[in-house]
Amino acid sequence: MARPKKAQALPAHPGLDVREDRIAWNGRFPLQVVRFTHERFDGARSGELTWELWRRGDAVVVLPYDPWSDRVALIEQFRLPALAAGMPPVMTECIAGLRETHEEPTGAALRETREEAGLEPDLLESMGRYMLMQGGCDETVELFCARVRLEPGAGGTFGLASEHEDIRLLTMPADDAFTLLDEQRIRNATCALSLMWLRHHRARLREAWGS
Repeated sequence: MARPKKAQALPAHPGLDVREDRIAWNGRFPLQVVRFTHERFDGARSGELTWELWRRGDAVVVLPYDPWSDRVALIEQFRLPALAAGMPPVMTECIAGLRETHEEPTGAALRETREEAGLEPDLLESMGRYMLMQGGCDETVELFCARVRLEPGAGGTFGLASEHEDIRLLTMPADDAFTLLDEQRIRNATCALSLMWLRHHRARLREAWGS
């Protein structure tokens, strides 16, 4: 079969010997099976490894923040994998989504914020680019803090009808979000990382963005 765009052959890397590279599943997110060896830290050749590589691509995460009212916006939605992991399936998260082909990270961040929260940021600051599951998936996420205006009591449900999305918007004082984090009621890693970043940079953003 022709290789899917999301699962192209791995790039060459010094010390890597790919012995087999095949597509086991060609769905929305392809599953690639790779047999390989690599050069160990001591210079010896590793034993042969077989890894399943889930190819999801690049994504963005957005934490909307209002520096004037010191409020943040989070979302809730049903997550089947959370249920499978024994966690409550309705998770509190940040806005997030995969980048479309040739879409810049900032463009994806603005698009997802409109689709999932009905908000229009006027400034974005990158909070870093990270891998989520480096042991088995190629997905990377770039995190953004977005400047928005959040009115007390703002909320509602959003999402694309074509994708059957059912997303509930939550707005709250930043301190309340930090309490959720400290009480371990935020089970989503990217949301936790984003709130930790905001707590560290909050004073700077209020001064720089709130004027």
